[in-house]
Amino acid sequence: MSKTNKKILYIDMDNVLVDFRSAFPFLDNSIKEKYKDNMDEIEGIFSLMKPMKDSINSFEILSKHFDVYILSTSPWDNPTAASEKVSWVKKYLPELAYKRLILSHNKHLNHGDYIIDDRLANGVDRFSGEHIHFGQENFKDWHSVVKYLLIKERINEPEFEK
Repeated sequence: MSKTNKKILYIDMDNVLVDFRSAFPFLDNSIKEKYKDNMDEIEGIFSLMKPMKDSINSFEILSKHFDVYILSTSPWDNPTAASEKVSWVKKYLPELAYKRLILSHNKHLNHGDYIIDDRLANGVDRFSGEHIHFGQENFKDWHSVVKYLLIKERINEPEFEK
């Protein structure tokens, strides 16, 4: 447990907090074709993304009960990605995620109780706590994730039921 006696929860950005595909309509077709296999390497792409449905509200609810950090990977070959991810957090979660963004290609080096991620890459498969596999059968959306964590931790959250 953390110093606050709350369990530590890490949340990934791309396709978890952030809707990666929401940037696509803003991209020129020639850019999409050029980077079709590596869309995350397009300079400026992370500044175009919107939050996933219910992700901001879910982050707010979970932050009341967990010591929450954003744990994301910044594409190595995209020089603007790291700063754009910081800007995204400042725009959508300015108070709640203040200085709580960790960028790492080795997520398993962070110790905690839970990680919400849509993939097993970058050390998620070796994370010491429980991996909540976002977008999969049991955790298709934010509602199912929040419900699972509140029930598992026996937390009564009136805001969630609204």
